[in-house]
Amino acid sequence: MSAAVMEAPAPAARPAKARAKKADATIAAAIDQARAAAQETAADFGVGEHLGCVCEGDYLATHYFACTHPGYPGWRWAVIMTRVPRARSATINEVVLVPADAALLAPGWVPWSERLQAGDVQPGMLLPTPENDPRLEPGFVPRDMTSDDDPAEWSQTRAVVNELGLGRERVLSAYGRDDAAQRWLAGPSGPDNQMTRLAPGTCLTCGYFVRLAGSLGSIFGACANEFSPSDGCIVAIEHGCGGHSDVVADDRGVTLPQAIFDTITTDPSLFD
Repeated sequence: MSAAVMEAPAPAARPAKARAKKADATIAAAIDQARAAAQETAADFGVGEHLGCVCEGDYLATHYFACTHPGYPGWRWAVIMTRVPRARSATINEVVLVPADAALLAPGWVPWSERLQAGDVQPGMLLPTPENDPRLEPGFVPRDMTSDDDPAEWSQTRAVVNELGLGRERVLSAYGRDDAAQRWLAGPSGPDNQMTRLAPGTCLTCGYFVRLAGSLGSIFGACANEFSPSDGCIVAIEHGCGGHSDVVADDRGVTLPQAIFDTITTDPSLFD
């Protein structure tokens, strides 16, 4: 009985490596023509050494030249050239300044609304408020009342509105209050910082603490101590500093002399 012969499978054919196309000979040789076009466009930016010619397609190639301007390190001039079949000369298509891999690039574009940072508003500047700002909601203004309303009733309504602080077109929304509270608590006037941990007491028990009106007053107030770093700023009730009103120095600023009792002089009026 003959033994079966096992044949090893033939090795899979390796894909042929894609060969880089060579630039058209006429275009590749037109270095001086490409340089002249780059110099005409570059003006004062300067055109340096020739960096090579890259084939972009049939009868289409790009010559690269270094840019010698000190403000554009790593950039290069790209001169795109083409040739009509059977033509003896090349034609300039476009000249552009392009960055190489290690080129110094400008930072990515950031919209104005995202570039604005806290505290950017300076004297004389106007900051438009978005119409759909989630931090605000419609308030109560006098034009909401018609001319036929009872003047006496309107007077009472206006007094209540002004007392509540609603006589404005827009007021803080619940989102706006929460956003402000989180920002203030996370800031230097919040409870979680070194100054508070070393303070003798919290702002809630300090005589210089002035509470805010409204719902934010349950957590925040203003500091009225001119010697405190938080003077005139919003502080949390759990914030604290070394200028607490309960801290009293043992030594008084002025030392008063001992009282003197006169036991010699008499007052004649006492004997009348």
